[in-house]
Amino acid sequence: MNPSHQRELSQPGPLLDAHGNLTQVGWARQPILDANLEHVRFYPAILRPLQRFRVKCWDYYGITTSTHFFSATLAHLGYAGQAFVYIIDFAQRTCREQTLTIPLARGIHLAPRSTEGESRFDNGRVELRFQAGSDSRHLFVEWPSFAGADLNADITLHMLEGHESTVIVIPIGHKRFYYNRKVNCMPAAGRIQWGEIRLDLDPQHCLGNLDWGRGVWEYRSFWVWASASGLLPDGRTLGLNLGFGFGDTSAATENTLLLNGRIHKLGQVDFAYDQRNFMHPWRMTSPDGRLSLEFTPFMERVARTNLLIIASEVHQMFGHYEGRVVTDEGETIPVQGLIGWVEEHHARW
Repeated sequence: MNPSHQRELSQPGPLLDAHGNLTQVGWARQPILDANLEHVRFYPAILRPLQRFRVKCWDYYGITTSTHFFSATLAHLGYAGQAFVYIIDFAQRTCREQTLTIPLARGIHLAPRSTEGESRFDNGRVELRFQAGSDSRHLFVEWPSFAGADLNADITLHMLEGHESTVIVIPIGHKRFYYNRKVNCMPAAGRIQWGEIRLDLDPQHCLGNLDWGRGVWEYRSFWVWASASGLLPDGRTLGLNLGFGFGDTSAATENTLLLNGRIHKLGQVDFAYDQRNFMHPWRMTSPDGRLSLEFTPFMERVARTNLLIIASEVHQMFGHYEGRVVTDEGETIPVQGLIGWVEEHHARW
């Protein structure tokens, strides 16, 4: 798919009309559509009270440093919710992770918009709070006895003026859809304390990302997502967001490169990898020649959930990207040793 054949949205408005249909389909640089999920309509009237169990929402944050990756997520999946945090140590090749699964997502509140408001969970012991504002995001995590030691994180992600996002609105079958905003390369300041280990975040070298998802999915879902936020030798920030596997992407893919806060839209990206051994190198190429990358994993994070109705299996590989990407203007950007990840996700939800 040629980027010029994709539909870039520019007209603000509601995501859904009164009948639950998407008002627009395509991609945007900013979240210009209001996620009015109260208008979801895909069951007949007699079953409409059950619709809330099919709406899936999450706020996923990640912080990349030169030595660690830290992530915190709140998810509302209708009949269950999840709060989970993990810390990757690149040198030790370790992952420390804790997950709370909450029936009916009681106590999980997600802000209705990605641009403002607070998402939170507090059960009197574990607390996660994500506060979004016009020019920054504040993350607070307190988790006693997290993988054997108390965890405390207080992080601010800066949103520089004009910083663009990868936003897609795509249908999934009939009256199902995915509305997603991904933000890469937000300078991160603050601290992460886990037991005696303390990470002080320098916004000159530490970058955060957001995956904000809202939608109605098929019960069985699959996707591959590749992402990175890093710095080029000349000091410019470089973000990657690539993926495939769900929905009708004829109007837009989520494939983008973010250079110094500006989106450069990519079309089709083909993935080649070994599903029998995710630690083998992955190849990502575009038919138009604008992207050619090899991703070499150095560790694998596996996350499995099996609650009968809900089941999920994620293989998230951390590693280095090597290769090149080409901007909208034709500038070739060499990619060397860029730390990021690729994940394959199967879900029943």
